[in-house]
Amino acid sequence: MSSVPSRITVPKFVAMKAAGRKITVLTAYDYPTARLVDAAGVEAILVGDSLAMVVQGHASTLRATLDEMIYHAEMVGRAAEHALVIVDMPFPSFLVGKYKAIENAARVLKETSCQAVKLEGGVDQVEVIEALVSAGIPVMAHVGLRPQSVHRQGGYRVQRDREQLLADAQAADRAGAFSIVLECIPADIAREITAAVSIPTIGIGAGADCDGQVLVLHDLLGLTAGHRPRHAKAYADLGTTITDAVARYRDEVREGVFPSEEQSFR
Repeated sequence: MSSVPSRITVPKFVAMKAAGRKITVLTAYDYPTARLVDAAGVEAILVGDSLAMVVQGHASTLRATLDEMIYHAEMVGRAAEHALVIVDMPFPSFLVGKYKAIENAARVLKETSCQAVKLEGGVDQVEVIEALVSAGIPVMAHVGLRPQSVHRQGGYRVQRDREQLLADAQAADRAGAFSIVLECIPADIAREITAAVSIPTIGIGAGADCDGQVLVLHDLLGLTAGHRPRHAKAYADLGTTITDAVARYRDEVREGVFPSEEQSFR
């Protein structure tokens, strides 16, 4: 009998809030890392448009395209046996009218093995969320700091407009979103939002009282180049481990130690 837990579905994910069970979400962008993250037992994997920064090396998430998101999501969806897999709708794939947004989101589900999409917005995206949900496409909303709106918001800053944040979250809830990411908002506001909506809140830089948490995998593993966000925590230092391993390989090749008899054929 397989030891893999049963698949997390959207209804199971939503039910965790009422059950008082904290939800863990991590990003992944390819088959091998998604397989490892899934095996660790997280409830959801997010194929984030953060890949533009942590995988491609760009300065913002705006460079990710729909085709690139589908390419990475197909690998992640194929690897995941347990976790709910959610895919970011990149800029501006959901800002082109609700019918085109349905077409773009439908491509994600049709061309990958993923189960839901995420889009940035609250009050301003009610019509699109409603349209996607009516088309049978599960939607996770995203309020607070919106990386795709980094220019309008004046940079990567904590968002403190309580009334707007609460209105965005409640609007997404009413529109049919199954969950909401709360990014970089004060913990007390996140606590209030979590109590005010019927669906799970997933925090990133939003305190401990959200229904769950999400981190970028590269931050968690210590693979982030340069500045690591304050809200992130490194649980390993794989950057140093990888650099040290490559340096050992380099030295052994130069010294004629690798390959040894053990790695050679006769």
